[in-house]
Amino acid sequence: MRVVQAYRFALDPTARQAAALASHCGAVRVAFNWGLAQVKANLAQREAERSYGIPDDQLTPALSWSMYGLRKRWNQVKDEVAPWWAGNSKEAYACGLARLAGALSNWRESRQGTRKGPKVGFPQFKSKRRGQRSVRFTTGTIRLDGDTHVVLPVLGRIKTHEPVGKLARLLADGGARIASATVRWQEGRWHVSFTVHTERPPGKPARPDAVIGVDLGIKTLAVFSDGRPPIANPRHLTTALRKLRRLSRAVSRKHGPDRRTRQRPSNRWLQANAARNRAEYRVAALRRDGIHQLTTSLARTYGTIVVEDLNVAGMIRNRRLARAISDVGFGEIRRQLTYKTTWNGGRLLVASRWFPSSKTCSSCQAVKTKLPLRIRTYVCEGCGLSMDRDENAARNLASLVKRTVAGSGPETINGRGADHKTPPGGAGGRETSTSHRAPAARVRRGPSPTPGESLRILETQ
Repeated sequence: MRVVQAYRFALDPTARQAAALASHCGAVRVAFNWGLAQVKANLAQREAERSYGIPDDQLTPALSWSMYGLRKRWNQVKDEVAPWWAGNSKEAYACGLARLAGALSNWRESRQGTRKGPKVGFPQFKSKRRGQRSVRFTTGTIRLDGDTHVVLPVLGRIKTHEPVGKLARLLADGGARIASATVRWQEGRWHVSFTVHTERPPGKPARPDAVIGVDLGIKTLAVFSDGRPPIANPRHLTTALRKLRRLSRAVSRKHGPDRRTRQRPSNRWLQANAARNRAEYRVAALRRDGIHQLTTSLARTYGTIVVEDLNVAGMIRNRRLARAISDVGFGEIRRQLTYKTTWNGGRLLVASRWFPSSKTCSSCQAVKTKLPLRIRTYVCEGCGLSMDRDENAARNLASLVKRTVAGSGPETINGRGADHKTPPGGAGGRETSTSHRAPAARVRRGPSPTPGESLRILETQ
């Protein structure tokens, strides 16, 4: 199986090499801002000419927004715009122009309605202080030198903080090829990430026929449908908040930088700020490690994994729960399950966000009209079932797989789904007898999905 995989390593550059890395990242920003200024000036000129009544065929020619068009124009004027350009690799300027072309393309497709997701705004100029520092190399000398060094264009041989022998052996055997390398300032140090095209042997989960429903939450990180012990939420950020507050107070007492007066930070401020940053980086590392362990264990064990399509963007609007929801990492869990199930020969199924997994009885399929978050035990008035609401939701997610035939859709008499009828209580079963005192006009709900629409296959091997 041919896959694209990334290998990231921390770097230990010398002071001269660190300055060169920062210069390359600055070159990316300069090229991006130059191209954006050219595009905005061209658009403003054409708009002004239209206001004067000039026909469209006589307007100033439109500037090409493609990476190749921008790069051709950059090569014509780079001696005037950036006389120092030869000190950095040409890939740095190409990286900035490629990012600008991608941003402009996303904005155009978003306006035309051909791009999924939220609306994308017009690109903004990159800040020297707040912008993320990174540069991508696609051509030139990109290789590994032994087990502790990497070689990059113009930058040369740089020592790594951790061994790279695993990737070096993979490249030596001919089973992989480096497509690009990205250097990024992240978590207080420089990292290099190699994008590698490699052959990965087809995997097979330990229980290929097993189906598991995974219900994600805040109080408990993951609850499973097969009786597997739930995983408690480690709450890394909440645990470190007391220490972070103390470190932040220490930083505020020192003489920090001031852009208005051009005051440089004191050495003690730099030391206190570095200590605070290390505490924040540790929280991110612990969260990332826990999520990797969870997703790897699930992907290597079960052939089919069912999760919910959570509206995380809407959930974090609740100011009382926003920090706890962000600390869990729902989106990262789903992202990792997507590719890890493919690598291990399984499949990931995503239930619709409108599927009432928590309100449905996993025994008789009765659906409650309301189930507040404060009620942690699900009690069915129809069959008398009583269990934890998260475990009940996980069982309902696993039961959705029974309505599909080899992942092709809802199981019906004619095999095409034409004879399916939605029950009176909506998808998921019948509704229990509860009083409906609120007027129907005041109840706002999303569209109730059919069983076939409640489940979507992301990856199938």
